Amino acid sequence: MSGISRRNFIQITGGAAAVSTLGVSNILLAGKSAGHVVIVGGGIGGATAARYIKRADPAVQVTIVEPNKDYYTCFMSNEVLSGHRTLDSIKFGYKNLESMGVKIVQDYASNIDAGKKHVVTKKSGNIAYDRCIVSPGVDFKWEMIEGLDAKVAAEKIPHAWKAGPQTALMRKQLEAMKDGGTVIIAPPPNPFRCPPGPYERACQVADYLKNHKPKSKVLILDAKDKFSKQGLFMQGWKKHYGYGTDNSLIEWVKGAEGGIIEGVDAKTNTVTGSVDEYKGDVVNIIPAQKAGKIAFTAGLVNDKGWCPVNQQTFESTKHKDVYVIGDSSVASPLPKSGYSANSEAKVCAAAVVASLQGKDPAIPTLVNTCYSVLAPGDGISVAMVYNFDGKKIQKVKGSGGLTPMDSSPAMRAREEQYAHSWFRNITADVFGG
Repeated sequence: MSGISRRNFIQITGGAAAVSTLGVSNILLAGKSAGHVVIVGGGIGGATAARYIKRADPAVQVTIVEPNKDYYTCFMSNEVLSGHRTLDSIKFGYKNLESMGVKIVQDYASNIDAGKKHVVTKKSGNIAYDRCIVSPGVDFKWEMIEGLDAKVAAEKIPHAWKAGPQTALMRKQLEAMKDGGTVIIAPPPNPFRCPPGPYERACQVADYLKNHKPKSKVLILDAKDKFSKQGLFMQGWKKHYGYGTDNSLIEWVKGAEGGIIEGVDAKTNTVTGSVDEYKGDVVNIIPAQKAGKIAFTAGLVNDKGWCPVNQQTFESTKHKDVYVIGDSSVASPLPKSGYSANSEAKVCAAAVVASLQGKDPAIPTLVNTCYSVLAPGDGISVAMVYNFDGKKIQKVKGSGGLTPMDSSPAMRAREEQYAHSWFRNITADVFGG
């Protein structure tokens, strides 16, 4: 590898330095500017953007419109399902942002009037802006699975792809399930938030079953025929959960062999696949995804349901002075992940401050790492560095990498340590602390 080695990259991204500065410190701006930036959404992207705008130029007024008092991270939420982490450990508030001078409006943003330059809220009236950053996360294509909607998901068939109450519901169902039961996990088609996430979830659920309900199993009904870090996951499934044997705790059915979900009966927990029907004791369907609702009402999406942006600044190609970051943005080859959202937010924050100061935006560098914990003491990761070539985001040749298939147990244990260190540091970077 050239530039930054995989070993050094993982060491950096496991610590505080990279989360705060890699590819970002060289583009943050100084100086005074007038202006009000309204951020719709207080998740990883929105909270990061707020902090970094204030760090770049404290004179800029920053307001976050966010309906929830606290934010639960999707990353590391799978460890809540296995019991290795508490729900409170993935919950974060906004007090540190407020102490920086960021105003938090706990309300729903129902629309954005790009012509009049104000955000329409449900209870707090219209909030005028000079620049608006939209970080709405994802919404679900409920219509693709018969019998599934938001109400069914909230009460019986959790997706747990927005952490918090959904995570708690699925954990409660796992605890109540009898030994010998079946947990169905149905990953969505591409593109979706956190590509390795469903398969880490299978590991974490299998770990819980192995220790508490060993006669049970995880059945993965996949909309796809291949998935992120597949070789490493399957290697881990074999090592820890007997994958491929008669007593395996995990079974994977790919899309071409009947894994595509067409419907669900919430009363009987019966899932209809493209070939067969399956009965589960716990059914976790992660629906196909699209940009968050506000992106549609504000006219920020393309015909595929995602938000096209200028990849140098993340300014929407649909509306001037409106920026879209995080899972909803079209930022390929960056995956839809928490780390990507954090990295995009820093680039966007610098571009917004530059715009308010009448300066040209810098050429950005971005970074992503996705960690997955297969079992206690066994972690894996994929990492990549990206730059902007004048037209679009590109992978930096020779950067990043993937955990080697033949890595030692000691290296796998370090990967798990890096994963947990990364979590502590990125959440401090996003929310303060």
